Amino acid sequence: MKLKKNIAASEAGFIFNPSTGDSFSMNDMGAEFLALMQDGKSPDEIKTIIISKYEVSEIIFERDWLDFVTQLKDYKLVEV
Repeated sequence: MKLKKNIAASEAGFIFNPSTGDSFSMNDMGAEFLALMQDGKSPDEIKTIIISKYEVSEIIFERDWLDFVTQLKDYKLVEV
């Protein structure tokens, strides 16, 4: 999964969809998820990185990741 080609994203966690004019801001974890996605990391790689970096449980990661991905899909920001 990756952002659609026309979607602009900043390192600070802002996303802009020029097709709709919508803009979104993310918290720090969302910005990190997005940066890892843009680096071409798979969901499993992202999971490993986040769990080891923040010592968070798999359950917490899965909940946060699912919420993040669901929002990206709901706003039609990603290619699936």
